Amino acid sequence: MNTSEKLDFSTILATSAHDMKNSLFMLLQSIENFDRASNLTAEQHEEFADLHYQTSRINGTLMQLLALYRENQNELPIHIDEYPVYDMLQEVVDKNQLYLNCHEVEVYIEVDEHLVGYFDQDLISYLIGDIFVNALRHTKNKIILRAFFSDGYLNIQVEDDGEGYPKHMLYVSEMTQAEFNANKGRSGLGLLFAKKIAAEHKNKKLQGHIFLENKDNCGGSIFTLRLP
Repeated sequence: MNTSEKLDFSTILATSAHDMKNSLFMLLQSIENFDRASNLTAEQHEEFADLHYQTSRINGTLMQLLALYRENQNELPIHIDEYPVYDMLQEVVDKNQLYLNCHEVEVYIEVDEHLVGYFDQDLISYLIGDIFVNALRHTKNKIILRAFFSDGYLNIQVEDDGEGYPKHMLYVSEMTQAEFNANKGRSGLGLLFAKKIAAEHKNKKLQGHIFLENKDNCGGSIFTLRLP
């Protein structure tokens, strides 16, 4: 094969990921429709909920891969506008309601219903959705979604009561691309996606970033997205 015939595998993978993502979206809708059947047992509802959860995780990973590919190609569109934060967080919860209906996880949204922020709604919804899905995976029985303004930043937090982040993940702001690629721990790709999407949000001298911490008193972790 000569040079002109060489395949661009990154483009091929991106195109394939987009096609798979569309198919997974249809699959998610089908799972939700099947779960509405009136003759299902509690065990069958739980199986559909778990299937929906795992399919959502795959769909989210494909979305991250596409966004990271476009960002690497300088082709990632960012559309920043004013959006109500409560509505965005409630939508994240609603998308995972099938799983929540079958598992003993309490979710609390602690945010002023009139709070607004300036961000790319689609990208930030995917970002928080991915962190929320991972929190569902690791939490014991409670997740808190929180949002507030502080020092010129809109802070959006996802707090769980699980085992906490591994120590090396707490230094996410200092991690290089190679370290993300080599990471085998919790949410490696998701955190790389979150870090890059946050950084795309800028206002004067302020730039978006993420911050991870573990709670000392009762265990669990807090993910914080800070947007100017």
